[in-house]
Amino acid sequence: MERLDRFMARANAAYYATHDPFADFTTAPEIAQAFGEVLGAWAAITWQLMGRPSPFILAEAGPGRGTLMADAQRALARVAPDVVAAQRLILVETSPRLREVQAAALPHATHVDTIEAIPPGPLILLANEFLDALPIRQLVRRGAGWRERWVAGGTFIEQPSDLAAAAAAEGAVVEICESARAIATQLGARIAREGGAALVLDYGPAASAPGDSLQALRAGQRADPLADPGAADLTAHVDFAALAEAARSAGAATQGPEAQGLLLARLGLFQRTDRLARGLPPRQAAALLDAARRLAEPDQMGRLFKALAICHPCLPTLAGFET
Repeated sequence: MERLDRFMARANAAYYATHDPFADFTTAPEIAQAFGEVLGAWAAITWQLMGRPSPFILAEAGPGRGTLMADAQRALARVAPDVVAAQRLILVETSPRLREVQAAALPHATHVDTIEAIPPGPLILLANEFLDALPIRQLVRRGAGWRERWVAGGTFIEQPSDLAAAAAAEGAVVEICESARAIATQLGARIAREGGAALVLDYGPAASAPGDSLQALRAGQRADPLADPGAADLTAHVDFAALAEAARSAGAATQGPEAQGLLLARLGLFQRTDRLARGLPPRQAAALLDAARRLAEPDQMGRLFKALAICHPCLPTLAGFET
Protein backbone atom coordinates (compact mmCIF):
# COMPACT_ATOMS: atom_id res chain seq x y z
CA MET A 1 0.00 0.00 0.00
CA GLU A 2 1.31 3.44 -0.98
CA ARG A 3 0.13 6.97 -0.27
CA LEU A 4 -1.26 8.60 -3.43
CA ASP A 5 1.42 11.28 -3.77
CA ARG A 6 4.18 8.70 -3.49
CA PHE A 7 2.43 6.45 -6.00
CA MET A 8 2.03 9.39 -8.42
CA ALA A 9 5.68 10.47 -8.05
CA ARG A 10 6.92 6.94 -8.69
CA ALA A 11 4.58 6.41 -11.65
CA ASN A 12 5.51 9.68 -13.35
CA ALA A 13 9.23 9.15 -12.79
CA ALA A 14 8.95 5.78 -14.55
CA TYR A 15 6.79 7.23 -17.31
CA TYR A 16 9.13 10.11 -18.16
CA ALA A 17 12.16 7.83 -18.03
CA THR A 18 10.72 5.39 -20.56
CA HIS A 19 8.23 7.31 -22.76
CA ASP A 20 8.10 10.22 -25.15
CA PRO A 21 5.41 12.31 -23.40
CA PHE A 22 4.66 14.24 -26.59
CA ALA A 23 3.29 11.06 -28.11
CA ASP A 24 0.51 11.23 -25.49
CA PHE A 25 -0.27 14.94 -25.27
CA THR A 26 0.43 18.26 -26.96
CA THR A 27 1.36 21.38 -25.02
CA ALA A 28 0.68 24.98 -26.03
CA PRO A 29 4.15 25.69 -27.54
CA GLU A 30 3.72 22.72 -29.88
CA ILE A 31 0.30 23.99 -30.96
CA ALA A 32 1.35 27.49 -32.03
CA GLN A 33 4.74 29.19 -32.31
CA ALA A 34 3.10 32.52 -31.46
CA PHE A 35 2.60 31.21 -27.91
CA GLY A 36 6.33 31.17 -27.19
CA GLU A 37 6.88 34.39 -29.08
CA VAL A 38 4.39 36.41 -27.04
CA LEU A 39 5.79 34.95 -23.83
CA GLY A 40 9.21 36.11 -25.00
CA ALA A 41 7.69 39.58 -25.42
CA TRP A 42 6.26 39.29 -21.90
CA ALA A 43 9.74 38.52 -20.58
CA ALA A 44 11.21 41.54 -22.40
CA ILE A 45 8.58 43.90 -20.97
CA THR A 46 9.07 42.46 -17.49
CA TRP A 47 12.85 42.90 -17.79
CA GLN A 48 12.33 46.56 -18.59
CA LEU A 49 10.01 46.96 -15.58
CA MET A 50 12.73 45.37 -13.43
CA GLY A 51 15.13 48.16 -14.44
CA ARG A 52 16.93 46.25 -17.22
CA PRO A 53 19.32 44.26 -14.96
CA SER A 54 22.41 42.88 -16.66
CA PRO A 55 23.10 40.08 -16.25
CA PHE A 56 19.83 38.44 -15.32
CA ILE A 57 18.52 34.86 -15.47
CA LEU A 58 15.87 33.82 -17.95
CA ALA A 59 14.70 30.34 -16.95
CA GLU A 60 12.07 27.82 -17.94
CA ALA A 61 10.80 25.02 -15.71
CA GLY A 62 9.78 21.87 -17.54
CA PRO A 63 10.80 23.01 -21.04
CA GLY A 64 9.65 19.89 -22.89
CA ARG A 65 11.31 19.86 -26.31
CA GLY A 66 12.57 23.42 -25.79
CA THR A 67 10.01 24.75 -28.27
CA LEU A 68 8.61 27.53 -26.09
CA MET A 69 12.00 28.97 -25.21
CA ALA A 70 13.34 28.58 -28.76
CA ASP A 71 10.35 30.55 -30.07
CA ALA A 72 10.84 33.14 -27.33
CA GLN A 73 14.55 33.46 -28.15
CA ARG A 74 13.82 33.98 -31.83
CA ALA A 75 11.33 36.74 -31.01
CA LEU A 76 13.71 38.38 -28.53
CA ALA A 77 16.58 38.35 -31.03
CA ARG A 78 14.35 40.16 -33.49
CA VAL A 79 12.71 42.80 -31.26
CA ALA A 80 14.78 42.95 -28.04
CA PRO A 81 18.43 41.96 -28.66
CA ASP A 82 19.48 43.79 -25.48
CA VAL A 83 17.52 41.20 -23.48
CA VAL A 84 19.39 38.38 -25.22
CA ALA A 85 22.70 40.09 -24.51
CA ALA A 86 21.87 40.42 -20.80
CA GLN A 87 20.34 36.98 -20.22
CA ARG A 88 21.77 33.83 -18.75
CA LEU A 89 19.54 31.03 -20.04
CA ILE A 90 18.68 28.24 -17.59
CA LEU A 91 16.47 25.17 -18.17
CA VAL A 92 15.05 23.21 -15.22
CA GLU A 93 14.88 19.58 -16.33
CA THR A 94 15.70 16.20 -14.77
CA SER A 95 15.07 13.86 -17.73
CA PRO A 96 18.30 12.98 -19.60
CA ARG A 97 16.23 12.18 -22.68
CA LEU A 98 14.56 15.60 -22.72
CA ARG A 99 17.81 17.39 -21.87
CA GLU A 100 19.31 16.09 -25.10
CA VAL A 101 16.37 17.37 -27.13
CA GLN A 102 16.48 20.74 -25.38
CA ALA A 103 20.22 21.09 -25.90
CA ALA A 104 19.74 20.66 -29.65
CA ALA A 105 17.13 23.43 -29.69
CA LEU A 106 18.93 25.71 -27.20
CA PRO A 107 22.67 24.94 -27.26
CA HIS A 108 23.56 28.04 -25.24
CA ALA A 109 21.35 27.04 -22.28
CA THR A 110 22.51 25.54 -18.97
CA HIS A 111 20.55 22.76 -17.26
CA VAL A 112 19.75 22.43 -13.56
CA ASP A 113 17.69 19.76 -11.80
CA THR A 114 15.44 21.96 -9.66
CA ILE A 115 14.16 25.51 -9.42
CA GLU A 116 16.08 25.83 -6.17
CA ALA A 117 19.31 25.13 -8.11
CA ILE A 118 18.86 28.15 -10.41
CA PRO A 119 21.87 30.44 -9.78
CA PRO A 120 21.31 33.64 -7.79
CA GLY A 121 20.41 36.94 -9.40
CA PRO A 122 17.40 38.75 -10.85
CA LEU A 123 15.10 36.12 -12.35
CA ILE A 124 12.41 35.81 -14.98
CA LEU A 125 10.94 32.30 -14.94
CA LEU A 126 8.43 30.73 -17.33
CA ALA A 127 6.62 27.55 -16.23
CA ASN A 128 4.08 26.17 -18.69
CA GLU A 129 2.30 22.93 -17.72
CA PHE A 130 4.99 22.17 -15.15
CA LEU A 131 3.08 21.97 -11.89
CA ASP A 132 0.22 19.73 -13.05
CA ALA A 133 2.45 16.64 -13.01
CA LEU A 134 3.60 17.14 -9.41
CA PRO A 135 2.28 14.56 -6.93
CA ILE A 136 -0.89 15.29 -4.98
CA ARG A 137 -2.49 13.99 -1.80
CA GLN A 138 -6.25 13.49 -1.64
CA LEU A 139 -8.46 13.81 1.43
CA VAL A 140 -12.02 12.48 1.61
CA ARG A 141 -14.59 13.90 4.01
CA ARG A 142 -15.98 11.15 6.21
CA GLY A 143 -18.32 12.12 9.03
CA ALA A 144 -16.79 14.85 11.16
CA GLY A 145 -13.24 14.33 9.88
CA TRP A 146 -11.02 13.48 6.93
CA ARG A 147 -9.42 10.32 5.64
CA GLU A 148 -6.58 10.08 3.12
CA ARG A 149 -6.42 8.05 -0.07
CA TRP A 150 -3.72 5.43 -0.44
CA VAL A 151 -3.28 3.05 -3.39
CA ALA A 152 -3.25 -0.73 -3.20
CA GLY A 153 -3.90 -3.24 -5.95
CA GLY A 154 -5.04 -0.61 -8.43
CA THR A 155 -7.69 0.88 -6.17
CA PHE A 156 -8.03 3.52 -3.46
CA ILE A 157 -7.85 2.59 0.22
CA GLU A 158 -8.80 5.23 2.78
CA GLN A 159 -6.60 5.63 5.84
CA PRO A 160 -6.66 7.93 8.88
CA SER A 161 -5.16 11.31 7.99
CA ASP A 162 -2.82 13.72 9.72
CA LEU A 163 -4.13 16.51 7.47
CA ALA A 164 -7.29 18.60 7.63
CA ALA A 165 -9.21 20.81 5.21
CA ALA A 166 -12.06 23.28 5.32
CA ALA A 167 -15.54 22.00 6.03
CA ALA A 168 -17.12 20.18 3.12
CA ALA A 169 -19.97 17.81 2.34
CA GLU A 170 -19.79 14.10 3.10
CA GLY A 171 -17.66 12.34 0.50
CA ALA A 172 -16.04 15.52 -0.84
CA VAL A 173 -12.47 15.17 -2.12
CA VAL A 174 -9.81 17.82 -1.49
CA GLU A 175 -6.41 17.76 -3.20
CA ILE A 176 -3.19 19.07 -1.70
CA CYS A 177 0.04 19.44 -3.68
CA GLU A 178 2.76 19.98 -1.11
CA SER A 179 5.58 20.12 -3.68
CA ALA A 180 3.84 22.87 -5.69
CA ARG A 181 3.33 24.90 -2.53
CA ALA A 182 7.00 24.40 -1.63
CA ILE A 183 8.06 25.65 -5.07
CA ALA A 184 5.83 28.72 -4.74
CA THR A 185 7.30 29.42 -1.29
CA GLN A 186 10.87 29.07 -2.58
CA LEU A 187 10.17 31.23 -5.63
CA GLY A 188 8.38 33.85 -3.55
CA ALA A 189 11.27 34.14 -1.12
CA ARG A 190 13.87 34.27 -3.87
CA ILE A 191 12.02 36.88 -5.95
CA ALA A 192 11.33 39.03 -2.88
CA ARG A 193 15.03 38.89 -2.04
CA GLU A 194 16.68 39.16 -5.49
CA GLY A 195 14.03 40.63 -7.77
CA GLY A 196 12.16 39.34 -10.75
CA ALA A 197 8.97 37.55 -11.72
CA ALA A 198 7.67 34.08 -12.53
CA LEU A 199 4.84 33.35 -14.94
CA VAL A 200 3.01 30.09 -14.23
CA LEU A 201 0.58 28.76 -16.85
CA ASP A 202 -1.35 25.59 -16.17
CA TYR A 203 -4.86 24.23 -15.87
CA GLY A 204 -7.04 24.44 -12.79
CA PRO A 205 -9.60 26.63 -11.01
CA ALA A 206 -8.87 30.22 -10.04
CA ALA A 207 -10.03 29.50 -6.48
CA SER A 208 -9.42 26.37 -4.44
CA ALA A 209 -12.29 23.93 -4.81
CA PRO A 210 -13.03 20.38 -3.68
CA GLY A 211 -12.93 17.70 -6.32
CA ASP A 212 -11.01 14.74 -7.68
CA SER A 213 -9.00 15.97 -10.71
CA LEU A 214 -6.46 13.15 -10.97
CA GLN A 215 -6.26 11.92 -14.56
CA ALA A 216 -4.08 9.77 -16.80
CA LEU A 217 -3.27 9.93 -20.51
CA ARG A 218 -2.02 6.87 -22.38
CA ALA A 219 -1.48 7.00 -26.16
CA GLY A 220 -3.49 10.21 -26.27
CA GLN A 221 -6.49 8.64 -24.53
CA ARG A 222 -7.80 8.90 -21.00
CA ALA A 223 -6.87 5.91 -18.85
CA ASP A 224 -7.27 4.60 -15.32
CA PRO A 225 -4.69 6.57 -13.27
CA LEU A 226 -4.19 3.68 -10.84
CA ALA A 227 -3.58 1.00 -13.46
CA ASP A 228 -0.12 0.09 -14.82
CA PRO A 229 1.96 2.75 -13.01
CA GLY A 230 4.58 4.18 -15.35
CA ALA A 231 2.56 3.50 -18.51
CA ALA A 232 0.62 6.80 -18.47
CA ASP A 233 1.20 10.46 -17.65
CA LEU A 234 -0.55 11.39 -14.38
CA THR A 235 -1.66 14.98 -13.78
CA ALA A 236 -4.03 16.97 -11.58
CA HIS A 237 -5.46 20.48 -11.57
CA VAL A 238 -3.21 23.18 -10.14
CA ASP A 239 -4.48 24.99 -7.03
CA PHE A 240 -3.65 28.58 -7.99
CA ALA A 241 -5.10 30.03 -4.80
CA ALA A 242 -2.76 27.88 -2.69
CA LEU A 243 0.22 28.84 -4.88
CA ALA A 244 -0.52 32.55 -4.54
CA GLU A 245 -0.94 32.27 -0.79
CA ALA A 246 2.38 30.43 -0.43
CA ALA A 247 4.25 32.98 -2.56
CA ARG A 248 2.79 35.94 -0.68
CA SER A 249 3.58 34.34 2.67
CA ALA A 250 7.22 34.21 1.54
CA GLY A 251 7.30 37.95 0.79
CA ALA A 252 6.44 38.17 -2.92
CA ALA A 253 3.45 39.76 -4.59
CA THR A 254 1.12 37.95 -6.97
CA GLN A 255 -0.96 39.03 -9.96
CA GLY A 256 -3.83 36.93 -11.24
CA PRO A 257 -4.69 34.16 -11.72
CA GLU A 258 -6.03 35.29 -15.07
CA ALA A 259 -7.62 33.18 -17.79
CA GLN A 260 -4.93 32.09 -20.24
CA GLY A 261 -7.01 33.21 -23.20
CA LEU A 262 -7.33 36.74 -21.88
CA LEU A 263 -3.63 36.96 -21.06
CA LEU A 264 -2.60 35.74 -24.52
CA ALA A 265 -5.02 38.08 -26.25
CA ARG A 266 -3.62 41.04 -24.29
CA LEU A 267 -0.08 39.98 -25.21
CA GLY A 268 -0.96 40.04 -28.91
CA LEU A 269 -1.39 36.36 -29.74
CA PHE A 270 -3.90 36.98 -32.51
CA GLN A 271 -2.04 39.93 -34.03
CA ARG A 272 1.17 37.88 -34.14
CA THR A 273 -0.69 34.92 -35.65
CA ASP A 274 -2.21 37.17 -38.33
CA ARG A 275 1.28 38.37 -39.30
CA LEU A 276 2.58 34.80 -39.45
CA ALA A 277 -0.36 33.81 -41.64
CA ARG A 278 0.18 36.54 -44.24
CA GLY A 279 1.30 35.19 -47.57
CA LEU A 280 0.70 31.56 -46.62
CA PRO A 281 -1.59 29.29 -48.62
CA PRO A 282 -5.17 29.53 -47.30
CA ARG A 283 -5.10 26.09 -45.68
CA GLN A 284 -1.88 26.82 -43.75
CA ALA A 285 -3.10 30.27 -42.71
CA ALA A 286 -6.36 28.78 -41.44
CA ALA A 287 -4.41 26.17 -39.46
CA LEU A 288 -2.40 28.91 -37.71
CA LEU A 289 -5.55 30.80 -36.78
CA ASP A 290 -7.24 27.63 -35.56
CA ALA A 291 -4.21 26.90 -33.34
CA ALA A 292 -4.38 30.37 -31.79
CA ARG A 293 -8.08 29.95 -31.13
CA ARG A 294 -7.42 26.58 -29.50
CA LEU A 295 -5.10 28.26 -27.00
CA ALA A 296 -7.29 31.25 -26.26
CA GLU A 297 -10.98 30.50 -26.84
CA PRO A 298 -12.99 29.99 -23.62
CA ASP A 299 -14.50 26.71 -24.82
CA GLN A 300 -11.06 25.26 -25.53
CA MET A 301 -7.91 26.02 -23.48
CA GLY A 302 -8.54 29.71 -22.86
CA ARG A 303 -10.66 29.41 -19.71
CA LEU A 304 -9.53 26.15 -18.10
CA PHE A 305 -5.88 27.23 -18.27
CA LYS A 306 -4.84 30.06 -15.98
CA ALA A 307 -1.85 32.38 -15.64
CA LEU A 308 -0.39 33.46 -12.30
CA ALA A 309 2.49 35.90 -11.86
CA ILE A 310 4.71 35.79 -8.77
CA CYS A 311 6.72 39.00 -8.63
CA HIS A 312 8.70 41.42 -6.53
CA PRO A 313 6.38 43.69 -4.52
CA CYS A 314 7.86 46.81 -6.13
CA LEU A 315 6.94 45.83 -9.68
CA PRO A 316 3.90 47.50 -11.26
CA THR A 317 1.14 45.62 -13.07
CA LEU A 318 2.75 43.16 -15.48
CA ALA A 319 1.84 42.84 -19.14
CA GLY A 320 -1.31 40.77 -19.62
CA PHE A 321 -2.60 41.33 -16.09
CA GLU A 322 -4.16 44.73 -16.67
CA THR A 323 -7.75 45.04 -15.46
